[in-house]
Amino acid sequence: MEFGPYEQIKCELLENDILSVQLNTPKFVNALSFKSTDELMDLWAKLRHDSPIRVVVLGGEGEKGFCGGANIKENHPHDAHNYYDWQSKMGELLLAMRMIPQPIICMAHGLSIGGGFSLAMASDIRIITKDVRYSAFYANVGIGGADMASSYFLPRQIGTGRAYEYLLTGNFMYAEDAINLGFVSRCVDTREQLMDSAMEIARTIAKKDPLAVRLTKEAINANIDCPGLISALEIENRNQTLMGMKNIAEGKPRPFAF
Repeated sequence: MEFGPYEQIKCELLENDILSVQLNTPKFVNALSFKSTDELMDLWAKLRHDSPIRVVVLGGEGEKGFCGGANIKENHPHDAHNYYDWQSKMGELLLAMRMIPQPIICMAHGLSIGGGFSLAMASDIRIITKDVRYSAFYANVGIGGADMASSYFLPRQIGTGRAYEYLLTGNFMYAEDAINLGFVSRCVDTREQLMDSAMEIARTIAKKDPLAVRLTKEAINANIDCPGLISALEIENRNQTLMGMKNIAEGKPRPFAF
């Protein structure tokens, strides 16, 4: 499967069917534009069904940062109908990331604000450099502090107390806080080390049964919102039964102990 050609994102197929996706407008700190949003939506749509890709590694080109939010220099809609349509598309971008079966490992360095922060939230695993600066910057530019799924993801990922603070103030979350709050998995010294660390995790995931990985991501998505233990167990039981029957059909031994 071919991806692109794209103008503002760069895709490269790496070993073990791992796909590197880099936001590629470093002059604008990789800010989300109309075009880059459309290109990412096209990419996620291609990855959702019948794709051999096992893991996505998401990052941003240039030294300034992973993503500086939305590109405010573009001519954004001024009427309610078109503004709402554009706003909805930005939200759908995050939903699409959760719907693809491949885990997304987000590598963030430097400035990662607004939409960049939300891209990190919508990813499955987050790796950062020591100079990262996350911010739900929306509150700092005259709009509501909850945007691009931040009010959904952040309270679930770091707890409501601190999430409210970041969403209401627009203050920066620095690397030490991101680690202490459990928002990220790893912190490395330099941007060059981001890919090495991401690939270490990606290789491990790529060795797993792709259906097992897909079912695990789906279970996490469902059980974040499930009403209780019974619903959580139903999702897990469905997944394990499906995997067990698949293994039997393929002649693999059924595990009886872990």
